[in-house]
Amino acid sequence: MAGDRDTLLSMGFDPSRVDWALRATSHRGLQPAMDHLLEHEGEPIPDASASGGSSLASEITSQSTPAMDVDGDDDDAEALRHLIGKKGPVSAAATAGDVEAKSIRCSMCGKTFKNTALANYHAEKSGHDQFEESTEEIKPLTEEERKAKLAELQQKLVAKRTVKAQEEAKEAKANEAIKRKQGKDLNKIKEELKAKEMIKEAEQKRKEKADDAKARAAIKAQIEADKKARAEKAAREKALREGKPIVDGQSESNNTTSSSAAVTPSSSGVTGKDFKDTRLQIRLASGGTPYTTTLPSDSTLHDVAEFVAAQTLLVSVDTVSFTQQFPRKTFSRTDFNKSLRELGLTPSAVLIAS
Repeated sequence: MAGDRDTLLSMGFDPSRVDWALRATSHRGLQPAMDHLLEHEGEPIPDASASGGSSLASEITSQSTPAMDVDGDDDDAEALRHLIGKKGPVSAAATAGDVEAKSIRCSMCGKTFKNTALANYHAEKSGHDQFEESTEEIKPLTEEERKAKLAELQQKLVAKRTVKAQEEAKEAKANEAIKRKQGKDLNKIKEELKAKEMIKEAEQKRKEKADDAKARAAIKAQIEADKKARAEKAAREKALREGKPIVDGQSESNNTTSSSAAVTPSSSGVTGKDFKDTRLQIRLASGGTPYTTTLPSDSTLHDVAEFVAAQTLLVSVDTVSFTQQFPRKTFSRTDFNKSLRELGLTPSAVLIAS
């Protein structure tokens, strides 16, 4: 627009560069054209007649712009006159019919503007709405004033870019802080999951170890039962060959078990060394169902501890202790390496594990 061009020319810019800036920004306004001038200062002005289309467009624009600018200036002038007549005081010079108004003055701050375009720009930026016509003529800028004005505009542009860069840096820093916090939270969750997995694996290993101990005890008991069955079979065959009466091993074992709670090994009429197997009933000090097993009389008290530990997780081989009620006796850790026959527990006994 002619108003933007006049404004830029009044600031001391070269006319050819002003025309180039207005063409490059498609006449979008004063601020884009001013930014273009500052950014491309010192660069050669491209030839506007390089292509036919651009020359034609420039010619059409140059032919159509004056009329549009005149209408725009007339509209702006009419609006300012209305604004002046409504809100601002009218000076005596402005009311005189033979005096021509040469500028527009802001009644609120006292600044004077060359045309309506600059006055409108000032109103948009400052919010001032009281203007009046003035007979004061604005002189063109001197070379020093033009350079000072240009330097001021460049400083404002640099300051604007600096503020924008600081805001972008601040935003980037905030985003980075958010990312770091999210990363810490994710690492914490991973560590908690890893700790839970370790606890679960340890529990699984302990269960597998207990199951293996039970399986070993069951296999050992089965082997002992097989040995006992073979020994009873051999005894029956021997009795048949020698013509002696056959004694049922199971009946003898049951009779021995029923009397083991009341009769001690020392009170029985048979010596402990004559019994190959020993039947034991182990009761827990904490209560519960007692465990019954039959082991060779040469088995140690440590074997008994392994059997009990395989039956329940409440008992550990390394910490368990055994006591006998009748006669009252507590077995020490040194007794764990002695056989059941040496400890006087054959042919049967009742032990309390704690």
